[in-house]
Amino acid sequence: MNGADTAWIIVATALVLFMTLPGLALFYGGLVRARNVLSVLMQCFAIACLMSVLWLVVGYSIAFGEGNMIWGGLGKMFLMGITADTLSGTIPEVLFFAFQMTFAIITPALIVGAYVERISFSFVLTFSGLWMLLVYAPVVHWIWGGGMLSGGEGALFAEGVNDFAGGIVVHETAGLAALVIAVMLGARSDKSKPPHNPGYVMIGASMLWVGWFGFNGGSQLAADGGAAMALTVTHISAATASLTWAMWERIKYGKSSMVGMVTGTIAGLASITPASGSVGPAEALAIGAIAGILCQEACAWVKNLLKIDDTLDVFAVHGLGGMFGIVMLAVLGHASWTAQLGGIAVVGVFTIVMTVIIAKVVGFIFPIRVGEEEEYTGLDLTSHGERAYDHSS
Repeated sequence: MNGADTAWIIVATALVLFMTLPGLALFYGGLVRARNVLSVLMQCFAIACLMSVLWLVVGYSIAFGEGNMIWGGLGKMFLMGITADTLSGTIPEVLFFAFQMTFAIITPALIVGAYVERISFSFVLTFSGLWMLLVYAPVVHWIWGGGMLSGGEGALFAEGVNDFAGGIVVHETAGLAALVIAVMLGARSDKSKPPHNPGYVMIGASMLWVGWFGFNGGSQLAADGGAAMALTVTHISAATASLTWAMWERIKYGKSSMVGMVTGTIAGLASITPASGSVGPAEALAIGAIAGILCQEACAWVKNLLKIDDTLDVFAVHGLGGMFGIVMLAVLGHASWTAQLGGIAVVGVFTIVMTVIIAKVVGFIFPIRVGEEEEYTGLDLTSHGERAYDHSS
């Protein structure tokens, strides 16, 4: 065991949990109407709790067990056979478990942005739990757990997919699942209202930015120069994408909005995620510069061309951003075109098909969408019996 590596991954684990609670919760919560803000916070918080339990029970075993090329098996259920002294590389395996658990929390939580303001809470929890176990955990095994996309003998691509911190594993899977759920749900009855609290959005985005240092820097699994470079390029991409998003918004609409600028931050962060273990600062600058414009245009494509109400632009920002970063690794010569595009295709088809199946099955048990009256009244009151704000005072 290396004490420095262990200390850094303990910090990184806390940072990645901080991304969901409260970062993502506030970012998404500020973007919805006042009558739905608690429902978004509740969905993020409940998902964090449920994924933690499921990751312990079987998720970690599926992802990182010593099964076969497709899945890790059940040998590490409940962390059987793992003690405080068991190592994973230079850190305790129980710490590696905890670090990866925070990724298993935020990935289904990202999907929340596509279905806010109109989905039933029972569907959210059941779908998210099954999706994490049947989609996310197997994909983790394929790319990070020695599975069929990790390269080597018996793998689909000999070179292996280069996905340092989750362009495919986290962002593509969540983005495509978000698109599928948005299509199955249908659009909100009223899409005209602006974000109720842009301040929450900025605070949440700032927390995500800080947390992302643990997300990408921690993925080095060591306290070394690689972690320092991952952290640095992450910051450069985020800052650059924020500026290009704001610039492009000003060119198109005459004004740069704060909500737009911080959405650009997230686009830059998602895009650098898979590349942060390979690129240098100048390459990160280029990735961020393009991401700020590309993801902004994608928001319009999804809503106006595809007519899909992906409410908080999960696919355009996270899904497309993550896949763009994967492709840029090949463009910049850090990975094989065959493996990178092949990985996107294999995981993309698997995610779409499995998401449809899981959503259909869960939809037979729980209603996927709340009633029209509940949607009009707001999910805070109808689903949780609470209001975020007392308008009488």
